[in-house]
Amino acid sequence: MFPLRDDVPRRHFPFMVLVIVLINALVFLWEMRLPKEWLDAVTFHLGLVPARYFAPHWALAHGLDPHNPLPFLTAQFLHGGWMHIIGNLWVLWIFGPALEDRMGSLRFLLFYLLVGLGAMVVHVLVNAGSTLPAIGASGAIAGVMGAYSLLFPRARILFMIPLFIFPFFFEWPAILFGLFWFLMQLLQGTQDLIAFNMGGGVAWWAHVGGFLLGAALAHSLRLPPSRRRPYQPDEVFLGLGRPLH
Repeated sequence: MFPLRDDVPRRHFPFMVLVIVLINALVFLWEMRLPKEWLDAVTFHLGLVPARYFAPHWALAHGLDPHNPLPFLTAQFLHGGWMHIIGNLWVLWIFGPALEDRMGSLRFLLFYLLVGLGAMVVHVLVNAGSTLPAIGASGAIAGVMGAYSLLFPRARILFMIPLFIFPFFFEWPAILFGLFWFLMQLLQGTQDLIAFNMGGGVAWWAHVGGFLLGAALAHSLRLPPSRRRPYQPDEVFLGLGRPLH
């Protein structure tokens, strides 16, 4: 299920979303130029290894500072492959502009970093013994989706499902998609806990934590109505599909 676009109007160009996309893209291109052994070292030292903070003797033996919080930030800008980064940045480009329009660029940046850090904290707490580095922006983007679902619940999202060679298109309201997506992350994360698959594969609990934190911060970081430019008569509002008068 691949999101293509939403129907929430933008009053301003999504400058900060574009900056975040470009930073992630540039870091990824830098990663791709590294020799494999260097890339493995960058991923291990700048990615988020939960055991680093819960097993200090192990961390020191492997050259990791157990008191260095920087990986909570740097891990969000590293990606493990083309599909990983394209999927993350595409979803950010679909859902991020409406949030930046509602919050303003600087508040959106603060929001993005906060939900990303919160998602990483949840991942570390759930996978305390894992020695595998977690990387990627998906925790922060889960926060964007959580806030979007709360602020624009009636927005319509156009999705595409490839059925063999024929694409199938359909629309879902944002709140329904957000709840479905969150439930899937929660179920997958619970399954991993039951199977003791700690720290391997997808960071499901980072998604869960990011989504919940994004929803919790959505209203507190949006601009007050007095600081928003009014919609123009030819614009639609909140995805309702009708012009303002």
